[in-house]
Amino acid sequence: MKTRSAILAAMVAAGSFLNSDAIAAQRRVVVWSEGTAPANVYPHDINGAVGEALKSLKGWDVVLANIDLPDQGVSEESLGKTDVLVWWGHKKHNQVTDEAVARIVKHVKEDGMGFISLHSSHFAKPNKALMGTPCTWGSYVVDAEITITVKDPNHPICKGVAGSFDLGLTERYSDPYAVPAPQAVPLECVYKFKDGRTEKASQGLCWTIGKGKMFYFQTGHETCKHYFDPNVQQILRNAVEWAAPQK
Repeated sequence: MKTRSAILAAMVAAGSFLNSDAIAAQRRVVVWSEGTAPANVYPHDINGAVGEALKSLKGWDVVLANIDLPDQGVSEESLGKTDVLVWWGHKKHNQVTDEAVARIVKHVKEDGMGFISLHSSHFAKPNKALMGTPCTWGSYVVDAEITITVKDPNHPICKGVAGSFDLGLTERYSDPYAVPAPQAVPLECVYKFKDGRTEKASQGLCWTIGKGKMFYFQTGHETCKHYFDPNVQQILRNAVEWAAPQK
């Protein structure tokens, strides 16, 4: 019989994030990123930062994946065991294969796997395939500071999140966002410009796609340390639990 340490070692080798509940986990979240975030901002890439935030979830196995793994980290075997897939992409959207996208879409629509899309993943192939629209924003400029505001304090994604919090300089994504009308927009934001002007925009949006739930979280530029912020981390933990299929 394998010892606990041997089991843990095998799980790390297979890509599981170190989580004290991993052996007894009943749920599985895969956090995917492409490996292009600056190392001086995200030493272990964005999936490492998000994975670290999620490892406190009770009963969840947190698995890190990236584009360089076999089947680009989203094999049929892996997706078949996954309750929620978190995706951050930016520079390598076109390198994601159509076959990988088709597997993801199938598991969301037919099997109820949750999908969480982060920041520049609005242009990711899986995000666009699930939305069925161009997924463009009105502008993309690093020129303002951002304050995120809870719009619906009763929404599960907002549980334990401060009513508003500042994240400093960011890449501004301006409305409109070319997607189907969301079922809920629990979070919004205000951009503050140097000249005193402000601009509101959508920040967190929710849909049901087939049998699966989908959440898009707008902030998270790779040169900003937003994924280390405690409120952002709480939003991501809440989103994972919200997006998970009922069992």
